[in-house]
Amino acid sequence: MEIATSMIPASFVPLSQLMNTDRATQRSVDFPVAFDGFNQQGQAISWQQFQQDTYQLSQQLLARSESRWALCFDNSYWFSVAFMAAYHSQKQLIIPGNLQPAALAELSQHFDAVLHDEVIDSTTLAPHFAFDVPKVLAKKSEMGLLQFKDLADVAITLFTSGSSGQPKAIDKPLSILEKEVAQLQATWGESLSGVTTASTVSHQHIYGLLFRILWPLSAGRPFLAQNWQYPEQIIEHADQDTVLISSPALLKRLTPAEPANRYRAIFSSGGPLPLDAAKTCNTLFNSYPHEVLGSTETGGIAHRQQRSSDTPWQAFVGTQIDVNAEQCLKIKSPLVDIANWYQTADQCELLDDQHFILKGRADRVIKIEEKRISLSEIERRLNQLDDITEAAVIPYQEPKRLITAAAITLSPIGQAKLKQLGKGKFVLMLRQSLHQWIEPVGIPRRFRVVDEIPLNTQGKRLISDIEQLFHSESRSK
Repeated sequence: MEIATSMIPASFVPLSQLMNTDRATQRSVDFPVAFDGFNQQGQAISWQQFQQDTYQLSQQLLARSESRWALCFDNSYWFSVAFMAAYHSQKQLIIPGNLQPAALAELSQHFDAVLHDEVIDSTTLAPHFAFDVPKVLAKKSEMGLLQFKDLADVAITLFTSGSSGQPKAIDKPLSILEKEVAQLQATWGESLSGVTTASTVSHQHIYGLLFRILWPLSAGRPFLAQNWQYPEQIIEHADQDTVLISSPALLKRLTPAEPANRYRAIFSSGGPLPLDAAKTCNTLFNSYPHEVLGSTETGGIAHRQQRSSDTPWQAFVGTQIDVNAEQCLKIKSPLVDIANWYQTADQCELLDDQHFILKGRADRVIKIEEKRISLSEIERRLNQLDDITEAAVIPYQEPKRLITAAAITLSPIGQAKLKQLGKGKFVLMLRQSLHQWIEPVGIPRRFRVVDEIPLNTQGKRLISDIEQLFHSESRSK
């Protein structure tokens, strides 16, 4: 089953046809693609300017022999120009998830040249050829007739990190991203007419790439070129004509306060959103976030608005779902392979042919003393305690045995009890609370109280980062 297009309005333009669309005549000469700043008071960049910048850069790229170009940008407008120019130059697009010099050096075998803005010091890219796109396009050339060719598919390489943190290259054709954008438009597009897109997530990852760049471009909705980084910005800029693209990493840092203006919609992806964070969003903005389940490999699988702990997930239209013998979700999806099942490691309870409840990751089941221990289950039980706001449980290798270790953030109740009891008695209380659910060998033997669970730039936990908390604790003793 292909993604339905009957719900997609005529103003929506597929990515492959986008640059040949004259949006200036559809609305006004000043139809904005983006606002260069943190809100709509920033300088508006018109559709005509976007076409000209893209065309000019594409001509520069056509004159170069390098075929694999890394896109490394802080500014989302310049990223969009580079993305479409590389596409129309038939280059392979490489999109690193981490723009730190050492991280780029590790990925250097994947690309021949780099397109970037001021976030990158080009001297750190040697010997790779590099275009500083804003500087290149500041030298305006005579613009002739803008002629963008009808294109075949091009390859895009994104990177996803497993729990170890080692980047893994994922190749996707642009036609798959085009299908996913159409899926998003069919699901939510009608309700988002006329909005501006604001985001706290990077366009360098699949979620941000789709939701803050490609979907707005195809739907004709402007976006903010700058990233929001702080909870205060989410509160300050709430607006009925804005859609917020965010993640649990930031939404869970919002604190209940006087209700703010509401957003047209809020989206969250990249990891599980705590129920308390969903409720806080509803209190502040009168809107539960739309959570999106998926990955770089699978694209979007399902969505929900979490009003209770057992709110089920609903598969996207066109996606078939089932479970294997281990009760792990498998899908047939036009974003992966509509003819064959793709197996995930997400354990779930299947409710019907479109709805399911997530139970955790099968790859988070370990063996300790021949007993199967679910790290997700330990986290779930810790999170149920009034003393704990969030828990991250990992396998931890001590010199003589494998144990589980838990990094935890405390609620005000937990903080008061810790102060009252001291760490030893407080940890003993937590371990006793887990006895009613968890096998004794699975109960964490080490706890580390932290202000915040460490996350990488994608808003995901890495075992190596959490392990470091316990390594540093051991060294300090």
